[in-house]
Amino acid sequence: MNNKKKPIEWRPASTVILVREERAALQVYLLRRSRKSGFFPGYYVFPGGAVDPEDRPDETWSAIVDLNHEDFLKRFGGGLTKEEALAYAVSAIRETFEEAGVLLTEHADNIPDGLERLRERRRGEGLPKGWFRESLEAEEWPFTFSRIAPWSHWITPRLMRSHFDTRFFLAFMPSDQVCSPDDKETVHGIWINPEKGLSGNHSGEIPLSPPTLVTLHELLAYQKLSDLKKEVETRQWGDARFPRLVPLKEGALILQPWDPARYGEVNVDTKTLEKMILPVAEPFSRLWLHDGIWRPVRV
Repeated sequence: MNNKKKPIEWRPASTVILVREERAALQVYLLRRSRKSGFFPGYYVFPGGAVDPEDRPDETWSAIVDLNHEDFLKRFGGGLTKEEALAYAVSAIRETFEEAGVLLTEHADNIPDGLERLRERRRGEGLPKGWFRESLEAEEWPFTFSRIAPWSHWITPRLMRSHFDTRFFLAFMPSDQVCSPDDKETVHGIWINPEKGLSGNHSGEIPLSPPTLVTLHELLAYQKLSDLKKEVETRQWGDARFPRLVPLKEGALILQPWDPARYGEVNVDTKTLEKMILPVAEPFSRLWLHDGIWRPVRV
């Protein structure tokens, strides 16, 4: 009898942080995942999902990419081959459209009829594999990778059920498009200021997935859209963020890579954790799952 455990494989995935400025305040778009979802069901997340085989490049790609080889690798390389980076970037654009209804391509803003045709297809059931790419090729719209930028690189903890190696992109919301959930994988969408999103998680009204919570906390450093645009001009993926999941008798604890006990022994008194919950905007390195909400707690 073979008792060897099957090695964990982290599936490539892409996530897109959609941002805009509303009444001089920075806002992000969050989607609530269906409670039937196998990954963070019922939680608010950014649009995103796994890289599909159809997202991977072939000989036709050179005609539908808006960046040359050198500029593309300078923007999205960071340890990835061009083929890997292309797959992540295509997945980011596809998932943003499928889940949020926003098309990040060069001509979408100027051709409303073509965009509406694509939206009609999105609303259909049983879409064939590769439909998105085929539709863009039919409309002669290039993949406008200059509209997205690297933000961060997350790898799900080993003890989680699903395992993803996820690239987080950031994109600025097109001014003449409107976000809408697909009512399949995502059931509700909101534009919200990062601080209010964190406050909503604190109160339990807007339950956030751990990477979403960390990202909103990072975005507190940017008060204006212009500040964020300057940041992504040169931002790279950075080091992979590989948190550690620690199961508890009541809930669980996630240690971020910068936690002092990330690689050591963790002794936690679950009876005192509720008293250690941090206020919104306070720096943290630990998230405690309690009553279905991930909350930052003191070390």
